[in-house]
Amino acid sequence: MQYQFHTLPNGIRIVHRQTDTLVGHLAIMVNTGTRDEEPNEAGLAHFIEHMIFKGTNKRKLHHVLGYLENIGADLNAYTTKEETCIHASFTGKYYPRAFDLFSDILTNSTFPEKEIEKEKDVVIDEINGYKDSPAELIFDEFEEMLFKGHPLGRPILATPSTVRKITRHKVVSFIAKHYNTDQMVISSVGNISFNRLIKLAETYFGVIPSNPRQVERQPFNDYQKKELIVKKGGFQTHCIMGAPAFSYVDTRRTTLALLTNMLGGPAMNSRLSMALREKSGISYNIESAYTPYADTGSFMIYLGIDNGSLDKALMLVNRELNKFRDKSLGTMQLHVAKQQFAGQLAISFESNLNDALSMAKSVLVYNTVDTAPMLIAKILSVTATDLMETANEILSPERMSSLVYLNKKA
Repeated sequence: MQYQFHTLPNGIRIVHRQTDTLVGHLAIMVNTGTRDEEPNEAGLAHFIEHMIFKGTNKRKLHHVLGYLENIGADLNAYTTKEETCIHASFTGKYYPRAFDLFSDILTNSTFPEKEIEKEKDVVIDEINGYKDSPAELIFDEFEEMLFKGHPLGRPILATPSTVRKITRHKVVSFIAKHYNTDQMVISSVGNISFNRLIKLAETYFGVIPSNPRQVERQPFNDYQKKELIVKKGGFQTHCIMGAPAFSYVDTRRTTLALLTNMLGGPAMNSRLSMALREKSGISYNIESAYTPYADTGSFMIYLGIDNGSLDKALMLVNRELNKFRDKSLGTMQLHVAKQQFAGQLAISFESNLNDALSMAKSVLVYNTVDTAPMLIAKILSVTATDLMETANEILSPERMSSLVYLNKKA
């Protein structure tokens, strides 16, 4: 698996993996997200992701939406706490068309006032839909509690009141300040030569003036453990427990990723799934998640359980956490855990779209891309001592916060 790299004179980086497949995948990732907003800009990063499709200097809204989709392409975008990404999958011969559209919406969007007002209602409806799903809402509210008072705690969608305050001036100013050329990556996986890809990038993105980042992100360093129970309606009790974790430049992130996968990864035989679902039958949905950020990270365990089963569930979860903290894994246990995680990683590389997005993020953060064998080698190098030390640091009872949505009648 060969990755090729190039940097345009204006600082925009390019990464490409050539394939012989019919479908090509193109992504533009910008190192800008929710944490880059000022308090009076809450919701802007996500709102801009919506608005860039609403018309440009040379295309009306329906022309923007139809330019790729009319030839069967899949066009999409997303916003996280630290990135904004636009991506498309299309028949490989349409690479020029994808570059043309991406360049147009990123540099020539007009942000009509009428469309801004209309889109506010759309986003508010999205927010309200999110509030109707406690299994999703609890993740946002837990991070808000975890990173209280810091931009990382701000929900990506923001609130209806903050969305109502968004103006065209705020949109344009945010883009000018945060859409920096040295913080952009063009990522491609498809059947196109690297030289041809560079020529397209030069044509459509090389004309953008150099605009290096001038502002630094506010670091997070003020964590205090919190425990909160909120009475809500519903048929289930929802619970999240967790703590701040390693940043994406911390070498221990591989160990924590392995530990997270063992606890509540996608496999049905994860430790928490076996304890709460298969053996006790009190939870259908239980998972653990680790998200690294630039200067910190978040580790979370989520469980949706029968009303009345919270105490038993927490006892079982803590029993599993204690095992990792108190007893070193045996040789065979560690071997199986590594093989499982390595296999899951290898399968993820089978998706060229996933790879294109992963490549963009990797170049944005590390300025390189590790091959699958390199990543697997890192997993296989984790020791039982590494796991135990990480468990004692991240899973310590003194650090673990919790948020519970408890049924009002419970």
